[in-house]
Amino acid sequence: MRSMTLVSMGLMLLLAGCAAGPKGSGIPDEEAIYDAPLEELWPSVRRFFADNPLSFREDTSNFVLETEWREEFGGSKVSGFWHRYLVLGKRETPTRGKLWIIRVTRSAHRTLATAGDELDWGVNRTVGQSPGAADASGWSMEDQAEFQDGPIGENAIVAGSAQGSRDLVMEWKVFHAVAPTLARKAPEGKAETEVAKVEAPEVKAAPVLAVECGLPIIGLSPQVTPGGVMLLGEMHGTQEVPRFIAQGACQTASNGTPVTVGLELPVENQERVSTFLRSAGSEDDWLKLMEAPFWRNPYQDGRSSEAMANLLEQLRQLRARGLDVDAFVFDHPGLKGQAHEDAMAATVLSRVRETPGRFFLVVSGNIHPRTRQGLPWDASYRPMGLRLSGQLQHVVALDMAYDSGSAWICAVEGGTQVECGVRPARGKDNGDRFFVHRFDSPNEAGYHGVFYVGAVTASLPAVRRGLGRPGSPDNSLQPPVKQGDALTSRR
Repeated sequence: MRSMTLVSMGLMLLLAGCAAGPKGSGIPDEEAIYDAPLEELWPSVRRFFADNPLSFREDTSNFVLETEWREEFGGSKVSGFWHRYLVLGKRETPTRGKLWIIRVTRSAHRTLATAGDELDWGVNRTVGQSPGAADASGWSMEDQAEFQDGPIGENAIVAGSAQGSRDLVMEWKVFHAVAPTLARKAPEGKAETEVAKVEAPEVKAAPVLAVECGLPIIGLSPQVTPGGVMLLGEMHGTQEVPRFIAQGACQTASNGTPVTVGLELPVENQERVSTFLRSAGSEDDWLKLMEAPFWRNPYQDGRSSEAMANLLEQLRQLRARGLDVDAFVFDHPGLKGQAHEDAMAATVLSRVRETPGRFFLVVSGNIHPRTRQGLPWDASYRPMGLRLSGQLQHVVALDMAYDSGSAWICAVEGGTQVECGVRPARGKDNGDRFFVHRFDSPNEAGYHGVFYVGAVTASLPAVRRGLGRPGSPDNSLQPPVKQGDALTSRR
């Protein structure tokens, strides 16, 4: 295995200059500085990770600590993302120190892989095989050693799918936990004083770090208000939007604000959803959830995707780990037009008023969250977002922003027939990090900003055949990718 010292040096060079974050992003824009030498600080840092608990190994002589891998959302079977922390002690002066905490993420697919790293550039490192051998595995002894050293469940993690990012939120969580316990003797004749100074805006520490919520979503926390509603207008049929919601719910609840997720599923599914969220997540529990007609409708528009089913599993896992997370459904498919909008708004409004003090993440097709009257084809149309903003004090409507990729999209093919399938989706590259951005004023559609999910990847219907859980071999058939550009209408 490669030396931890070499890894830390490489990441320090890669991430130099990343201390500052954008104002109003919810990410601290200054580093946490400890008025204590690293030798005094390090035992408390070790104790923090041991108490949470996060298993780790360390190089004490170089003040480097590396935690073991943890799966996102509390070990969900459907997560597909793992995280670990690399903690680097840095000496500011002989009497002052700081920590850099790098979050390293790996996935069960090639989403995070560097483009082109799967190509063979002419050197075959395979053990016991000649170059170009048909049955060559492509693995060297070093590859095998690194693979065996990987986290539990890494048999599903693709080699080369890792990326690292500095996690300033985690740095300040450690600071607020460690600083009160640090004390040193003042010069003779003076009282004992605390040795750590706060030099950045206070970051609310999570009550526990037992649940892995992923890299903090930039700009989300400033929008979180108890009793507030965040309406997310999505393009159905992607893997990324459900993950954004699961991460947002996890991060919000971990910071002490109860959160309820609203999903554009038929209201007759409410009992099934509530029962599943409070279940043990057994195969029988999955079957009871997925046997509803909604998941088996011949017309699959992306809302019944595997990623949306997995979102319910992730929320269930968060509840099982003690986070105050819940979910409800609000679609009324039997109604059309304005009556449909009014009924959905009434359901959401009822939920918000029944449970004051919670933060609501409500996701639907991108027509419904608009807070201004009118659509291109109906100037009198009053969307759900407009109805809610007139009744509630804190409503934020965000449109989806994304980088190009694919989605499960329904479109008219040659006439009036609607066909659904995997299609290209064109977007704009704004980086890899999830973020929330508020406009200075609402746009023409009444959106207050955007939520960005990076490059999108299609998520197929959760149930294509049989009764298996999402991701099982029973649901493994892949439809052909449709050619041509995706339509941008999202219900």
